[in-house]
Amino acid sequence: MPPARKRPRAYDPARTRAAVLAQFGNVRAAVRTLGPEQLALPTRLGDWTVRDLVAHVGMALTAVDRLLDEPEPMRQDGQLPAWPFAIAADADAIARTARRLGADHPDLDAHLAGAERRFTERLDTHPGGRLLPTSAGALPLADYVVTRTVELVVHSDDLNAAVPGLDIPYDRQALAAATRLLADALAVRAPGGSTEVRIPPYAVVQCVEGPRHTRGTPPNVVETDPLTWVRLASGRLAWKDALDGAKVSASGERADLSALLPLLG
Repeated sequence: MPPARKRPRAYDPARTRAAVLAQFGNVRAAVRTLGPEQLALPTRLGDWTVRDLVAHVGMALTAVDRLLDEPEPMRQDGQLPAWPFAIAADADAIARTARRLGADHPDLDAHLAGAERRFTERLDTHPGGRLLPTSAGALPLADYVVTRTVELVVHSDDLNAAVPGLDIPYDRQALAAATRLLADALAVRAPGGSTEVRIPPYAVVQCVEGPRHTRGTPPNVVETDPLTWVRLASGRLAWKDALDGAKVSASGERADLSALLPLLG
């Protein structure tokens, strides 16, 4: 008998919305402290400045507004865990838009405030089941909001890396949702049951083809903390560097995830 098909992970829409707004609020509070010299600093995102990156953070919410203005798809043909693989196709357009928004909005806090206002208004007037035409296919609005936690957590980390002492905090629920979505994406990229990836306290997934363990300690185990996992999955941290820095432990012949990372397209 084949193994039972695993049910998709469920996310509570109210908690996800609160997490997105909490992390966005953390970014807004930090942005208010930035002066012109800090906004002009380079980031680890190619030729993006901090100003460009902040403008892009606003896009994490305005993307919902934009997609809701598109015609609703007839049926769902996308799956939430596949979203990370699809965003690379939009990378050039996203970069151009971020630079334009950074130039067009000298008052970045006002720009972010407007994005937050539109986001809350649209969520208040559309059901979570409303389908959106995303780059990963048609997804329900409630699922797409989960992807916003990944955007916000990853870019909060980018801002912290770019501006010494900024220290944007990570909302617990936002970090949890981002960790779980990226863990599930790994299980989609490398289906199987030979390797257990543990990201306490938020996620455990089975992945990688090979003998499936049924009891006791699995023969192949990877374990790391949530923020390190987000950095690995987003390409901000290389697998070898994480191992060398003792940021991740990996035991077993199928515990090397270097060929599977990063996950974000």
